[in-house]
Amino acid sequence: MSKEDTHIQDDLLIESEFNALIDDYLKTNHRRKVEIITKAFLLAKEAHKGARRRSGEPYILHPIAVARIVCREIGLGSTSICAALLHDVVEDTEYTVEDIKVLFGDKIAQIVDGLTKISSGMFGKNVSAQAENFRKLLLTMSDDIRVILVKIADRLHNMRTLGSMTPAKQYKIAGETMFIYAPLAHRLGLFAIKTELEELSFKWENPKEYQDIAGKLRDSHRTRTDIYEHFARPVIEKMNELGFKYEIRAREKSAYSIWNKMQSKEVPFEEIYDIFAVRIIFENELDVDEKKRCWDIYSVITDIYKLRPDRIRDWVSRPKSNGYQALHLTVMGPDGQWIEVQIRSRRMDDVAEKGFAAHWRYKEGKIEEDNELDKWLKTIQEILESPSPNAMDFLDTIKLNLFSQEIFVFTPKGDIRTLAQGATALDLAYDLHSDIGDHCIGAKVNHKLVPLTEKLNSGDQVEILTSRSQQPKAEWIGLVTTAKARTKIEYALRKIRREVAKQGEEQLNKIIEGTGIEITSAIIDKMMDYYQKSNREELFYAIGNHDIALPQKTEKLLTLKKQNPNSGIFSYMKQALHVGKKTDKIETTVEYDAIDPKKTYILEEDSFNKNFMMPTCCNPIPGDNIFGYITDNNEVEVHSIHCPVGLKLKASQGNKIVNLEWGSYTQFPFFTSITITGIDRMGILYDITKVITAGSLNIKSMNIESNDGVFEGRIVVYVHDINDLQTLCARIAKIKGVKAVNRMQS
Repeated sequence: MSKEDTHIQDDLLIESEFNALIDDYLKTNHRRKVEIITKAFLLAKEAHKGARRRSGEPYILHPIAVARIVCREIGLGSTSICAALLHDVVEDTEYTVEDIKVLFGDKIAQIVDGLTKISSGMFGKNVSAQAENFRKLLLTMSDDIRVILVKIADRLHNMRTLGSMTPAKQYKIAGETMFIYAPLAHRLGLFAIKTELEELSFKWENPKEYQDIAGKLRDSHRTRTDIYEHFARPVIEKMNELGFKYEIRAREKSAYSIWNKMQSKEVPFEEIYDIFAVRIIFENELDVDEKKRCWDIYSVITDIYKLRPDRIRDWVSRPKSNGYQALHLTVMGPDGQWIEVQIRSRRMDDVAEKGFAAHWRYKEGKIEEDNELDKWLKTIQEILESPSPNAMDFLDTIKLNLFSQEIFVFTPKGDIRTLAQGATALDLAYDLHSDIGDHCIGAKVNHKLVPLTEKLNSGDQVEILTSRSQQPKAEWIGLVTTAKARTKIEYALRKIRREVAKQGEEQLNKIIEGTGIEITSAIIDKMMDYYQKSNREELFYAIGNHDIALPQKTEKLLTLKKQNPNSGIFSYMKQALHVGKKTDKIETTVEYDAIDPKKTYILEEDSFNKNFMMPTCCNPIPGDNIFGYITDNNEVEVHSIHCPVGLKLKASQGNKIVNLEWGSYTQFPFFTSITITGIDRMGILYDITKVITAGSLNIKSMNIESNDGVFEGRIVVYVHDINDLQTLCARIAKIKGVKAVNRMQS
C-alpha cells in the first residue's frame, strides 16, 4: 500500500471513530455542545499529526477512544470529553496549558493541566515516581473529580491495547493497574470499569490461568443457563402478574474474581458455586418509592424460594460510601444451589455501572452537599496533609482506604461514624480527633470496658477513654486498620522521635561541656559508623532513648573506629540478601554486568552464581511465571507473577522490571509449601512421607494437626521444578483419606 493510500485509510478511520464519539454523545442527556467537542478534536488531530502508537495506528485514535469511554461508559459531558481529547496535547506537543485556556476556557484547561501533572510529575530519585504521581493525582481530585475519571478512562484504553507492549512493560502497567487504578475505580463506584481493569490485568499477568478459567466458563455455560432459566421462570410469571416493569438477567463472575476466590479458599474451579448472580432491575416510576419496590420484589422471590437469612445485604437503606445501592439476598434455587439475587432500580443500576462520581456536583448544576464521596475526599485530604515520607508506605496507606468495607458505630451522643471493617477502638479514637487518639487508653463498647485492640462491629455504641499521661507507641501501628489512624500515629511518633533526638543532642553537648572537645561533623560521622546509625537523628535518638551508652571518658569519642562490616549482624544481613547463591563467600564489592530492562533473560544453572537472587517473599520454582526486579546494586530479584511484594514493585518501579524465563534448571532444588487436608486415620502420616521420599524429594519441615477426625497439614519440600511438584501432589491425592492437596501461594 502506498503512503498516500495509508493516509487516506487513516483519515477515514479517524473520521469514523470521531463520528462514533459524537453519536455516543448525542444519545446522552447532556446539553448539545457538539461544536466545542469538534473544535477539541480538530486541535488534537493537528497536534498529534504524524504520531503513531506502538501498535502502528494513528495516535489520535487513543484520545478519541478515551473520550468515548468518558462519554459512554462513565456518562460525563462535553467538558470531560474535550479534556479527554486534549489530555496528551500539552505533554506531547508544543501546545501549553495557556493555549488550551485561551481556546477552551478555564475549566477544560484546569482538567488538562491536572492530567498533564499526573503523567509528567517526577519527584526525586530515591522515591517511587508512580507513588508521587498518585499523590499528585489525589490532590487534584478535590479540585475537580473529572481529572481522575478521565485518567481512569485513559488507563482503561491503555489496558485494552496492552498487547503491543513488551512483556516487561505489560507487567509494569498491569501491576500498577491492579495496585492503584482498579481499587480507585471501585471506590469511585465505577464497577464495570473496575471489573474490566482487574480482568485485563489478570489476563496479561497470568495468561495460562486466565485461558484455563475462560475455557471452563465456556464449557459450563450451558449448565448455568439451564439453572438460571429454571430459577427465573416462576419469578418472571409472578412479577408479570403483579405488573412490575423490570428486566431480569444472569450476571457471571469475571475470570479474575473466580481465580481470586480459588486462591483465597484454596479450592479448584469446580468447587466455586456462586459463578453467577441474578440481577433484577426495575424501572423508576414516579408514584412508587424505590426502597418499597425493592422489598416488594424481595417478597416475590422469598415466597417462591427458601431464603438464607445470613446473606441479606441491605445497601438500599444505607448505601456504600461509593454510592452503591442495591438489595442482595441469597436463596436456594430449584436445582439445589444457593443463588444470589441483586435487586436495584434503573437509577441505582446507572450509579452502580457508571459511578456515583459521575453524578457528583455536575447533575443539572445542583451541588450535592456532604455526600459520601465528599467525606471520602476529605479523608484523603487529611492523609495528604501529613503523608508518610516513604512513597510506598503512602501508597499502602491510601490502599487501606481504597479496599475498605464499612461498618457503622455510634458515639455516646448517638452520632454515627463510618469506619473500615475490622476497625478497632483505637481507629475510632483517631477518627474522632488526633488528640483523642494520642491519649486513648481504652474504650467502653456497649457499656462494657474493652482494650484498644477491640474490633468493632456495626451498631456498637463506643465511648473512648483517655488519659493525659498516655502517648502513642510504635506497636499501635499494628493495632489499627484505617489509613487515617495509621497516618496520625506515624505523625505523632515522628514528633516524639524528634523530641527525643533533641534531648539526645543536648545530652551529648552537656557531656562534653568544659572538656575542650568540639563536636565536629567528623566526630559525628565516626560515632554514626561506630554505633551503626544511618543519620544524625538516629544517633541522637539512640542517645536520648538510652539505647547506646557513651564512653565515660569523652576523649574516647575521638578514637572510635568503624565496625567491621563482615562481622556480627552485618555478616548475617549480607548473607540473607544472597539467598540462593551457591557460594558462601561474602565479598564487599561485586562487579556485575549491567542489566538491560528491554531484554529477556533466561535463568540457567549458573545464574545464581551471578547477580540473580531469590528473595523469600514468594519462593518461585522453575516452571512458574516469573519476572525480575533490578535492585540498586544491579542484582535481579526473581519474583513470581503472583507475588504481593512483586505487585508493589511493578506498580512503583516499572522502569526496573525485566522479563525472565526459566531455562534448563535441574541441579539445585527449591523449596515450596503444600497443604493437605483429609480424614484422619492410623498410618496416614507414614503414607504421605513415604510418597514424598519415594519421589527422591527431601522434606524441609512438616506440621500436621488433627481435630475431630479431620487433619490439616503444611509440608515444605524441596523440588527441582513445577513438574516435580505437580507429580507429588497427584500422588499424595491418591492416598486413602486425602481430600485435597494444594500448593500454598505466598
